[in-house]
Amino acid sequence: MDPSPSQRSNTRGPWLLAGLMAAVAALVAACKSAPVSTLPPGARQGGDSPSTLGPATLATPPSEARTPRDYRKDAAGHLYGLNAERIFKGKLPPQLYAIGVLEVDIDRKGRVTRVHWLRAPRHAPEVVAEIERTVRTAAPYPLPLRMGKVTYTDTWLWDKSGRFQLDTLTEGQL
Repeated sequence: MDPSPSQRSNTRGPWLLAGLMAAVAALVAACKSAPVSTLPPGARQGGDSPSTLGPATLATPPSEARTPRDYRKDAAGHLYGLNAERIFKGKLPPQLYAIGVLEVDIDRKGRVTRVHWLRAPRHAPEVVAEIERTVRTAAPYPLPLRMGKVTYTDTWLWDKSGRFQLDTLTEGQL
């Protein structure tokens, strides 16, 4: 039985609001100014391991998050801002190509120090590689000022088109 138009509009309201909030977050993140180097070219701060990714010399916006769950919202907004053309717009289809749960360690300078799959989409190794590349090239992330460093977890919802949403900012599924 098909719901009446008034019943459908009642169920759409929260999703429309969530979609609007995700779009505003992505727009705000995309409007941030480009990072500016604080060191002369070729200069390197000591003590940084070559295995950490993301230039430590760039000015990075701070995060006021007090918990990893709160930081996850800042990280998702940061990723959406850098990948606006790759974000799936609207509700995702019922059948997704891949779903993965990734844990990311961010140091006090916003660099990615570790990525760890809690649930990798093993049937799609190209998606695993692309998600890891996307996460690493997005550094530096917002600085976790209140926590010093942070480990956050997010779920990647990957469409067969190659576009994605993060569970933190998802617009839901059809």
